[in-house]
Amino acid sequence: MQAYEFINNLIPPLKLKDKTKMALAWMEEIRTDILPVVDEGKFLGLIRDEMIFDLNRPEEEIAKITPECPKCWVYQDKHIYDVLKVSAEHQSNVVAVLNRDNTYLGVVTMEDAIAAFADSLSIQSQGSVLVLSMNMTDYSLAEIARIIESENTKVLSSFISNDPLDDSKIKLTLKLDQPELRHIKATLERFGYKILDHYQEEVGISSEGDRIGNLLRFLDI
Repeated sequence: MQAYEFINNLIPPLKLKDKTKMALAWMEEIRTDILPVVDEGKFLGLIRDEMIFDLNRPEEEIAKITPECPKCWVYQDKHIYDVLKVSAEHQSNVVAVLNRDNTYLGVVTMEDAIAAFADSLSIQSQGSVLVLSMNMTDYSLAEIARIIESENTKVLSSFISNDPLDDSKIKLTLKLDQPELRHIKATLERFGYKILDHYQEEVGISSEGDRIGNLLRFLDI
């Protein structure tokens, strides 16, 4: 799940001497509104189509536009989660990937990153999602998994975030391999766990959009 594994080779980098009209042609061809800018292997940042439209000079070189988000990148050995984090920080649909010599290798798109992250969290698997609230001191995934497994159900993946209803607590989101939650909820509540919400997943996620939608629900975005 390292960043370099998900580089999209269909997205070309722009060079400083490239014409802005060529950049727009590339964007239209690959259906994107943003491209990376690279100079002699060094990542300089990103250029959006609106920046080119604002310049309104088709024969002008890319060098006349100052790229944005020069820090929107990760090293090639970083986890795909780091790609998503950098994307969110810079509000960008693409993140550049560099090697440890700071040489540009390519970009990862958010569609590819989210799809990979969804796969790693078993979002596409049949089952259900259970959301718990608790103090961090009470958190023990091993104990919670033991309780859930006593109901012949397994935890496929887990995700921790802040509880929006109480800053002093965490929210634990669990993906389970069974759709039936009635007995699991009752057992967890008997052990003192507070259940915030639950979702039953669709059987057989059929498209990329479905998978991304399920990931966003899992992360409660």
